[in-house]
Amino acid sequence: MSALSSGFAAMHPSARNLAAGLIAMTALVSLAPTSPAQSQTTRIQKVVSPGGIEAWLVHDTTLPLVAMEIAFVGGGAQDPAGKPGVASLAASLLDEGAGDLDARAFQDAMAEKAIEVHFDASRDMVGGSLRTLSENVEPAFELMRLAVTAPRFDDEAVERIRQGQLANLRRRANDPSTQASLAWSARAFPNHPYGRPLSGTLESVPAITRGDLAGFAKRTLARDNLKIAVVGDITPEALGPALDKMFGALPAKAELTPVPDVVPQGLGAVEVKTLDVPQTSMVFGGIGLKRNDPDFIPAFVLNHMLGGSAFSSRLFREVREKRGLAYSVYSHLAPLDHAGLILGGTATKNERAGETVDLIRAEYMKLLTDGPSEEELADAKSYLIGSFALRFDSSAKVASQLLQIQIDDLGIDYIDRRNELVAAVSLDDIKRVAGRFRENPALLFSLVGKPEGLAAAGATPANGAASGNSGG
Repeated sequence: MSALSSGFAAMHPSARNLAAGLIAMTALVSLAPTSPAQSQTTRIQKVVSPGGIEAWLVHDTTLPLVAMEIAFVGGGAQDPAGKPGVASLAASLLDEGAGDLDARAFQDAMAEKAIEVHFDASRDMVGGSLRTLSENVEPAFELMRLAVTAPRFDDEAVERIRQGQLANLRRRANDPSTQASLAWSARAFPNHPYGRPLSGTLESVPAITRGDLAGFAKRTLARDNLKIAVVGDITPEALGPALDKMFGALPAKAELTPVPDVVPQGLGAVEVKTLDVPQTSMVFGGIGLKRNDPDFIPAFVLNHMLGGSAFSSRLFREVREKRGLAYSVYSHLAPLDHAGLILGGTATKNERAGETVDLIRAEYMKLLTDGPSEEELADAKSYLIGSFALRFDSSAKVASQLLQIQIDDLGIDYIDRRNELVAAVSLDDIKRVAGRFRENPALLFSLVGKPEGLAAAGATPANGAASGNSGG
């Protein structure tokens, strides 16, 4: 039995029914002509509250559960230049006391009703999630309201979460993959918010004040930059007024600092940070495409053939299967709000680091220059179409997908159109997008370890050995 089949069988019967229904529903969209009766978007409803707050809803009574995902545009990129880590710390504290509830009371209120409320920050947004039984939806929504409109940032909670963040930074100081990622971003985006460590540094996190946290929340958590997705046992009639109750007291407009568009710097270089470990971890990347680029789907298919598949990509075959250089190797498109990237990574023995760098460069250029075969393209499209349903095998995943589609402004019918877009990608499309990548084909490599054989790769030492001065 496969891991997927085993996990599916282990589900509660009602959960299996929901998962099977979602997979079957998406498969219908994938394999058959779309009709009003079959269309998944007939289940996605745009709900607008009396106060004008919009959410996307999938009303599903299969299980007595409600899942909500929210996002406020403006994450770590809004950190003050001298204080990276503010967004990360602030997001971690939103469920650590709000309104009349201190941290213990807030956590007890969630535990009493089996409610989950959680927040985190990424480069471009602050995200929140809520999970609750439908019978507890009112207290769950009240906790969400308090968290986003009245966070306390009490001294005890701030210090406790701060110390946890500092402990993570110390731990990551000796994690080669984390250090490689941090070094890549710092080299690629000097003097830009994307170059700062999202979790801050051992110097910046202790300097973050309660005023910094409260100011970030006040400027960033607003109605005009809020996206909401809800899936589960709640009707549109009930959700509309609840949206106003949860989010109506937020400021009408966020006060975001403009973030300039940027392209990665240092392309073609190999940056090295020395760490006494037996393997070299590496992150590589270059110029990609933003999500709103018309060629994004062809580029997505192209990347799948490069390193997007765990077992059939060119990098997997060449780096792992043929030469045994690494256990895993991957690449993916990383469309940030202000930069389009293609990124990847792997880890290999120190003595084979130079060989691995050269091989990744060669395979990338070979795909861009020669392109794939018809069979390779057909296989990639078949996998991407067939696996799409796995993104919808739980209510939480559905909510997450609906939220991302809103953030990317892809349209409420995107789930219906997505597989058709993939299926329509032709060799000519791949050649066109490969030509665009060939305009700026150089990759920046960031290596952490004791790599050997890099003379021909043009390696340059980074600013000192890998240290705990930055976090991820």
